[in-house]
Amino acid sequence: MDRLRALSAFVRVADLGSLSAAARSLSTTQPTVSKLIANLERSLEVRLLERSATRATLTDEGVRFLESARRLLDDYDEAVADLDLRTREPRGLVRIAAPVALGELKLNALMLRSLQQYPELQIDLVLEDRFVDPVEERFDLTVRIGGVLPPDLVARELATWPRYIVASPGYIKRHGRPRTLDDLSRHQFLRYPNWTGDVVTLSSAQGSAKLPVITRYSINHAVALLDAVREGAGIAFQPCWMVNELLKRKELVRLLPEWSGPTQTVYLMSPSHRRQAMRVQVMKELLIREIQAL
Repeated sequence: MDRLRALSAFVRVADLGSLSAAARSLSTTQPTVSKLIANLERSLEVRLLERSATRATLTDEGVRFLESARRLLDDYDEAVADLDLRTREPRGLVRIAAPVALGELKLNALMLRSLQQYPELQIDLVLEDRFVDPVEERFDLTVRIGGVLPPDLVARELATWPRYIVASPGYIKRHGRPRTLDDLSRHQFLRYPNWTGDVVTLSSAQGSAKLPVITRYSINHAVALLDAVREGAGIAFQPCWMVNELLKRKELVRLLPEWSGPTQTVYLMSPSHRRQAMRVQVMKELLIREIQAL
């Protein structure tokens, strides 16, 4: 068991880049991690890491040994997963990456419920809007909205969400409610900086239409953009899952409800492992249900 602990400590130091960060993630102390790796190096008769006061970097031997260590730990996890199947009690660490807004508004609550339901479970939830490579960055599950999917990953499409055209009651009171697309084109829009072009394609049951948009303010954070809409700063295209509750509470108003903006498609991705550990399977099922219910 000490050998497995040492392998786990070594892999975590390699992933996080320091003994102290690895110790925190493993809920232990830096001297313990240092001792485990020193014992591992002594048994292998090679130096795996170069240590400094703040960083730990792999030696050439450490680079070569890292993937073998990962495979050994994966094999052990798979064996434990076979036992876990009998009890359906997940245990151990699951690393999950997700977009910032979806994580903040929806998935964080799911993680907290899961930790309460499964006392032996550990979760690393990393919120990033950039593309996260599950293989390179060692994530078990990655939630991704849109974009090109890498061919070497297992990806499942979970949902397609329309974007509604929304504004606050205060904005409508000050600027009037647009009744036609021509009216809408004369209003100020809030957008993301990477949403290129000055024309947005809208869709309805009758077909599609091009809408020219005027933008004075753009922001690269979905929750901040939603806050700006609620404050009455302008009109925005917002995915339905972000605004459905606000529309029910009449904190936002959907404009021209027969029209929708470009859709969002959400995927759940994972590395192409032979078998996922029980803890990953459980979190995968919970994520699928949570996202599809939005």
